Amino acid sequence: MPQIDMPLQQLYEYAGVNPKPDDVDAYWDRALEEMRSVTPNVELVPSSFQTPNAECFDLYFTGVRDARIHAKYVRPKGSSGPHPAVLQFHGYTGGSGDWHDKLNFASLGFSVLSLDCRGQGGYSEDTGGVKGTTHHGHIIRGLNDHPDNLLFRHIFLDTAQLAGIAMELPEVDPERVYAMGGSQGGALTIACAALEPRIKKLAPVFPFLSDYKRVWQMDLAKDAYQELRTFFRHFDPQHVREDEIFTKLGYIDIQYIAHRVKGDVMMGVGLMDTICPPSTQFAAYNKITSSKRLEIYPDFGHENLPGFLDKTIQMFLEE
Repeated sequence: MPQIDMPLQQLYEYAGVNPKPDDVDAYWDRALEEMRSVTPNVELVPSSFQTPNAECFDLYFTGVRDARIHAKYVRPKGSSGPHPAVLQFHGYTGGSGDWHDKLNFASLGFSVLSLDCRGQGGYSEDTGGVKGTTHHGHIIRGLNDHPDNLLFRHIFLDTAQLAGIAMELPEVDPERVYAMGGSQGGALTIACAALEPRIKKLAPVFPFLSDYKRVWQMDLAKDAYQELRTFFRHFDPQHVREDEIFTKLGYIDIQYIAHRVKGDVMMGVGLMDTICPPSTQFAAYNKITSSKRLEIYPDFGHENLPGFLDKTIQMFLEE
């Protein structure tokens, strides 16, 4: 079989190479304290898009650093009693997308909350200097500042805050809240379940934001990871600060919060993925201690994995 990374057996044993900050758990405990101190001021605004079987809303809440965060919210009409909910997270620089791809879950009796990551392709604010979109460069935002100011810290917290909001909706069963997403969305699925461990099931696909130094070593700091190369070229051209920079990135490396996940995990991996190399994905997967399984696609890269969404729906429907 062709391969762009380690053999599969080595992947199952791989522990990651990015430096781990000594205080990473305290870092996230402190971050969660900040999140819980925020009054979210949740607002539901009926959308102009409506269907006979589902109600559609723009949901807004205030996240850390006073950013106003947006998510699409779809709930089934006529539901009797609390029902399950699915949190959806999108790929890097994207947005929550159109309404239509939420309706499949609504037709099955699920509410759906689809986050816009702050400053990317949707309506969530990035308050780091300007309001609105900043689009790219989010991995390196804050690298020359205190770790508490890393932008992905705030985005990770937005996912956990959205989960908590979902669990407090009267129509949602807080014991049946699930999460899903691919690439950046896969990373945020893991981050969400790590920082809000009441998430019962999660289905990440080829997660991003893991084992940054491995990406660098494989000379794959391009495409979604291009900004790592750009940062070094502009701000540390001789790599004098390399250890410091990768250690700081360790705070927003999902492999170092994956042990917090308590829910059941089904993760999709394409072994020919040159965007998020398989080893970086396994670095996170191997640290998950809850019930977990992999769906491996040997000939696929960073692309649609046939049948995985069907498996996700079946997983979420299982009692």
